[in-house]
This record gives sequence, structure tokens and C-alpha cells, in this order.
Amino acid sequence: MRLRTDWRASFALVGTVLKYLSVPLVIPVVVALIYNDPLVPFIATIALTIAVGHGLELLNPEPDLEVREAMLFVAISWLAVAAVGAVPYVIAGWGTGSTLAHPVNALFESMSGFTTTGATVLGEISLERHSHAVMMWRQLTQWLGGMGIIVLMVAILPELAVSGAQLVESEAPGPQLQKLTPRIAETARILWLVYFAFTVVYIAILYGLHLAGAAPNMTLYNAIAHGFTTLPTGGFSPEADSVAAFSSIVQWTAIPFMIVAGTNFALFWHVFSGESHRFVRNTEFRAYTGAIAGFAVLLAGILYVGSAPALGELGGVTEGVVENSLRQSAFQITSLLTSTGYATSDFATWNSTGQVVLLFAMLVGGCAGSTGGGIKVVRWLIIFKVLRRELFTASHPEVVRPIRLGGNIVDEDAIRGVLGFSFLYLVIFAIATLVIMLDASRIGYTLTPLEAFSASLATIGNIGPGFGSLGPFGSYLQFPVSSKLLMIFLMWLGRLEIIPVLVMFTGGFWTR
Repeated sequence: MRLRTDWRASFALVGTVLKYLSVPLVIPVVVALIYNDPLVPFIATIALTIAVGHGLELLNPEPDLEVREAMLFVAISWLAVAAVGAVPYVIAGWGTGSTLAHPVNALFESMSGFTTTGATVLGEISLERHSHAVMMWRQLTQWLGGMGIIVLMVAILPELAVSGAQLVESEAPGPQLQKLTPRIAETARILWLVYFAFTVVYIAILYGLHLAGAAPNMTLYNAIAHGFTTLPTGGFSPEADSVAAFSSIVQWTAIPFMIVAGTNFALFWHVFSGESHRFVRNTEFRAYTGAIAGFAVLLAGILYVGSAPALGELGGVTEGVVENSLRQSAFQITSLLTSTGYATSDFATWNSTGQVVLLFAMLVGGCAGSTGGGIKVVRWLIIFKVLRRELFTASHPEVVRPIRLGGNIVDEDAIRGVLGFSFLYLVIFAIATLVIMLDASRIGYTLTPLEAFSASLATIGNIGPGFGSLGPFGSYLQFPVSSKLLMIFLMWLGRLEIIPVLVMFTGGFWTR
């Protein structure tokens, strides 16, 4: 029996990724110098990253990636990056009593960051205990993971251009890869350029609101921190009250940028290229914005008539106040549907009617080619069209009826891929829910079915907050280590959309 996958080539390129990870680690070093924070956590991580990366590169100085090697490279890269990203947390937390001093907690926070999940093991006290530099690194991990680490590597590394299409397809969220130019490396650069531009614009607007006196606590630090986590639909905030800590105008400003983050970024490039009609004609985008509008209007009505309590300083809903109901509903629906995970209200305290609406929004997800998580709108469209076709052909068996999306016929192989992914997603989600409940009962931790359900959905869907104790102002700290390790796996699985990870656990992937 011989190995058919050249793991040395894959791991060598993982080493290259790790070496380049040392570059963004300079940002928290600069923040540490500004705020007089400890430098050791980041200097040590930079040295470790370069050393490990160089060592892995020696495994194969001239790596060549085929399909299997590309999938292995993508999956292991994300795991390795999350592991390295946890190192500053462990070093900074050592001896301070921080929850992040525990390696599993640190890995949970790091994986949540890079996969833009936004689930956290930090509570209000833990957030205040960490330095500005550590918190900025926490924010930066989400920005790096948003558009995709491998997409970035394809954009800047010539040696990855040959296998670029396979790499980007393995990492990019959604069932299809849209090439904007004949060269995949150029496409990767375009996507990152659009992503970077929106981030800069959003940061400038937030800080502009601060300078205008409309957002007193939206300092330059906070503006950058939230810019790093809004466009990647991440949801981390250095504030314990998330976006509820800021004025209503900040909350209104965040909504369109979360919608942008959940949109296929390729559409924006077409707009910048003078093809604005692509937005109007794009079936997925119309369904996506329609879902946000529909859910938001429904929830606004529920909140207006008093289905949620007034929550005072947490930015809760006051029944009968139109602006507040509209803002809370629009914000929470957009945040959860796009998997951003920000909060302006503790929706875990709302009644079941409001929570059910939010739960359905969590299941939708963003568009393919966006930074949003979840199943994705395009997959839901295909599933509904397949169901409608089955109902039609049941009474018209002689008719051949292809599935069309935006006027184009969807290939039957693509349809099978969508159905296969959706089935795996729901099965893994259901099994994980059961395991989380059993594991909690093993240690005597009281966990309701809704909390277990939302924990599984929030991690595999890269959404972040759940319900009950896992609400937007709660944390995942109380779970046993085994459950946290499972959720780390779910976040990894969900970000890479299952197949690139699960395929490594099949015998046919490794042997001839």
C-alpha cells in the first residue's frame, strides 16, 4: 500500500503560510508600543512562526500540488494558523488568571477568530483584563480569515498561482467560484482589494462619527477594531456590550456594511467596472436582500407590540417605540443572517416568538463568495427549486425539467453537490447537538435543548452567539474541554464547508 497524497508538498506550503503570518503579527506589536503593553507575546510568536514555517518548508523545497495535496494544504493551513494564533493568548494570559491561559480556551478563541465565528470564552471581566494589543490581535484574526487566508496567499505568492483555482475553490465560501479574470491570482487580488477598500471606508466613517461628536466612545482604536470584524462578518468586539455600547447612529451605520459583507464580493467588482446591472439581475442577491427585509419587518412588528423586555443599558427593545423596534430588528436579523454575530440587545431574553424568527435567520447564511457563513442563500435557492421540480415531475414523469438560476441551467453535478453538502451539514449539526448535550450532562452542567441546538448551529455555521447562556453577552467558557474541542472542529469544518476537512478522514484520500 502506497500513499497517493504527497503530504510533504502540502506541509511545505503550510510552512510558507505560517512564515507570512508573521507579517500581520507586527500590527499588535505596534499597538503594544503605543499603549505600553507587553511585547513578549507577539515577539515570541513571530519568532516561533518563522522558525516552524521555515522548518516545514524544508520538507519539500519545490512543492507541486495536485487536487489531493491542495485540499490537504487548505485544511491543514487553517488548523495551523489557528494554533499559532492561540500562542499570544497563552503567553499573555500566563500567570494572570486569564481564561485564555488554558491552551484549549486559547485555541477556541483563535479558531473562532480566524473562522470569523465570533464565539468566545471571554466574559466581561476577561475582556477588561486583556491589553489593547491582545484585543487588537483578536480583532485582526477575524479580518485575516474573512476573505480567506489561502485566497490572500494565492494573490501574493507566484508558486501558488498554478494550483490557485483548486485552492480558492477549496477555501472560498459557497458552491461556486466566479473567476473575474482569466488568471486566478488576479481574481484573488481583486477580491482582497475590494475587501480592503470597504474596510477602510467603514473605519473612516466610524471615526468620522466620533470626530463629529455623534459617537463619543468610537475612538480610533474602536473604529479599527470594529472595521476588522464587521467586513469579515466576525462579530468580535473589544466592548463587553458589543455594538450596544455605542450610539444608535453607529448601529444604523453597521447594518449596510454587514449587508455588504454578506454579499458576493465579485458583484462589487462588476459595479466598479461599470456593470451595475449585475446586482439587479443576480438571483441570489435579490433573494438575500429579500430575506433580510422580510425577516426584519416581521421581527420589528413582534418587538413593537412588546414581545421583548426593555433591557436598559444593554440596548434592549422598548415596546411601542418605532425607531428602536426597527433598529433592533434590522440589526439583529442582518447580524445573524450574515453570521456576523454582533448584538445591540440581549436577544437571549426575548420571548420564543422573537427567538424563532432569529433562529430561522441564522439558518439562511450569506451569499456565495461573501465572508458570511451558514448554508448560503444560493444553496437554499437550488434546494427549493429541486423540491419544486420533484413535485412537478411526480405528476409529469415524461417531462425533463432542468434547474435554472438567473436564467442559466445549473449542472446536475452541482445540484448533487449542493444536496450532498446540505445533508452532511444537517447530519453533523444534529449529531454535534446530541454530543454537546450528553457531554454537558456528564459533568452535571445544566444545558437546555435550545442552548445545545444553538451551540452546534452557531459553531458549524460560524455565527457565534446562541441562545440562553450562549446569548450575545454570554460565553462558551462553561462547556467541558471535550465539548470545546468538538466546537473547534465544527468551526474549522464550517469555514471550509465540510468536504476539504472530512475528506482527510477517508482511506481513499491517502492510499492508492
